[in-house]
Amino acid sequence: MSNGILGKKLGMTGMFSHEGQYLPITVVEAGPCIVTQIKTQANDGYNALQIGFGDKKKSRVNKPLQGHYLKSGEKQFIVLREFRIDNPEQFQVGQEITLDMFKIGEKIEVSGTCKGRGFTGTIKRHGFSRGPETHGSRNHRAPGSIGNSAWPAKVIKGKKMPGQHGNTRKTVRNLEIVDIRPGENLILLKGAVPGPPSGTIELKKPKF
Repeated sequence: MSNGILGKKLGMTGMFSHEGQYLPITVVEAGPCIVTQIKTQANDGYNALQIGFGDKKKSRVNKPLQGHYLKSGEKQFIVLREFRIDNPEQFQVGQEITLDMFKIGEKIEVSGTCKGRGFTGTIKRHGFSRGPETHGSRNHRAPGSIGNSAWPAKVIKGKKMPGQHGNTRKTVRNLEIVDIRPGENLILLKGAVPGPPSGTIELKKPKF
């Protein structure tokens, strides 16, 4: 059994539990994924599954990738990812990976690329407070003093400053599976996951 699967975030909604508690729910379309390559310790230095997710037009795939996909069938994929495994002998190229690996009530971890917000200031990026708006103040959204005096007379590495905000890989752990609908390839998770709607995410069993 693979320890992970690829999916697409469809959006957020809410639902009531059996106890009457209102739960924030993220709906994810997960799988089916196809095994496109099996990497082994002998050939590649590590054991892993390369799986593909999402249908793509053949005309939009270059010839080297078309040849690579041909080994696992006729389908072309939007995204490829690798998942580490222990026993590559249990899998075959072209095998289908589905939601059967998960069960309701289980807690998993989800990884994805969070929304990119461009170049932002310290207030939006780090939650800094504003300066005074009145009484002649000219310090409204400026970060303020950043350096040190006589010693060490430099800006310390890692100082919170304006810069690129978002568009980074994030992992959220211990998300509870509320429901699984295999016929529609849907999995309902309690809480939020990284990324925008239609963003690609990875769902994995915890390592511990």
